[in-house]
This record gives sequence, structure tokens and C-alpha cells, in this order.
Amino acid sequence: MKHYKKLIFVDADDTSRAPMAKVIMKTKPLFRPIEIDSRGLVVLFAQPINQKAEAVLISNGYSARDHASTAFSSQDAEEGTLILTMEEAQREKIREEHPGAEVYTVSEFLQLDKEVEPVFGEPLTSYGKCYEMLENLISGIVEKLNEEELRR
Repeated sequence: MKHYKKLIFVDADDTSRAPMAKVIMKTKPLFRPIEIDSRGLVVLFAQPINQKAEAVLISNGYSARDHASTAFSSQDAEEGTLILTMEEAQREKIREEHPGAEVYTVSEFLQLDKEVEPVFGEPLTSYGKCYEMLENLISGIVEKLNEEELRR
């Protein structure tokens, strides 16, 4: 596994799953500092985090109140950046547009066989389940990155 300087979580519009993942990841102990961010594939203008996603984060002791959605760009696909998407279709879109990018789905990076399903328009409980899934997946990502750092 490569040494990463940056990790970017990507979802459709950078208003729910990706910013939740970013917030969770930033609280985890990494052996080596990595810049952590989130992006959306379709962002026409900056938007705050989805209110339900923010409510779930707050109920778990986090906040993304200052979040503003940002579009994925070619600068995000640079060397040393690990890109983790929520869904396979998002991964494929980035691979098509940025062939050299190191991009996986969150689950694929952990060698699991499940996607982080979209939650837009779903009830608050779906956002809560998404948060729990992301918390578990991100713990696995942290463990994998830290194990790799120990092997260096």
C-alpha cells in the first residue's frame, strides 16, 4: 500500500455520506497525519451538510456545521491521494475521468462486499444507520492505514 498524504471521501453531492465520513475520520488516531476531506461529483454550488446528517453527527458528539459542499476536481486526483467513494458507480466515474487516480469504494478498500447506500430523502433512522456503518468502516480504514504505517 502506498503512503498517502490526503484522503478524500466522495459521494454524489457532498452533503451527507462523504461529510459524515470526513468528520468521523478526523477524530480517529492515525500514526501519520493525513489531510482528510470530502467532495461531491455533482456540486453546482456550495451547500451545507444535510440537516438529518448533521443531527445524527450532533447526537454522536460531532458537528459539521461549517461544512460547504465542494465539487471533485482534477487536483483531487493527484499522486498521494486516496479517494474513497460510497458507491461503485462513483468510483467508475472517477476512474474514467482520472485514469491515474487511486480510487476505491470504502468497502472495496477494506475488501468487503457492500456499498454505503444513499440516504437522501430517507427518514432520520436511515441516516443513523448510515452513520453507524460509516463509523465501523472508518475504524477499519484507520486500522489498515495504521498497520501499513507500522510496516514501514
